[in-house]
Amino acid sequence: MWRDALRKPAAKWAVVLVSLLPFVGLCSAIFLDTLGPNPAEYLIRATGDWTLRFLCITLLITPLRAISNMTEWLRFRRSLGLLTFFYAFTHAICYSLFDMGWEWGEIVLDIAKRPFIAVGFTGFLLLSLLAATSFNAAVKALGIVRWRQLHRAVYGIALLAILHFFWMRSGKQNFTEVWVYAALVGLLLGWRVWTQFKPNARLEK
Repeated sequence: MWRDALRKPAAKWAVVLVSLLPFVGLCSAIFLDTLGPNPAEYLIRATGDWTLRFLCITLLITPLRAISNMTEWLRFRRSLGLLTFFYAFTHAICYSLFDMGWEWGEIVLDIAKRPFIAVGFTGFLLLSLLAATSFNAAVKALGIVRWRQLHRAVYGIALLAILHFFWMRSGKQNFTEVWVYAALVGLLLGWRVWTQFKPNARLEK
């Protein structure tokens, strides 16, 4: 039953549409003026939170495939990865517009001056590279081995995202959510290491 449902073309569209609901909700909140006393800060943080959530969901696909023994889950990995990039791009736009007013010189100085911005920017650049090479033409051009090696950078991106989140929250000493995401990413990375060195391990990436 599950296999048949996951194989249907409509399943991928359903995942995309559901994943865009947070973005629609934010747009609606802007229109209805319900973002609170500091709308700019709310949008920057909300888009950052959704980027991290979708990054974790994307990383969860491979373990889910292995545990369930259902390769059908892999059909959603590319879409979820691109959705992660979409929310990261929206996060970057909100920061550039609301925090920096499109002042590119100031943005460059801010990246150089504040470590948590530099870490976030590095993660965004790496994520952009993965998004740009997520299509079949890129796989063919790079070769499957080099493509897989490149896309293992997603685990480094996850660590950079956690560090960015930690430094961002350190100003207000509010780390509760940071530890939750750090624990989840730690479990996913731990699973990856365990399966990598397990005898006869067979991984998709």
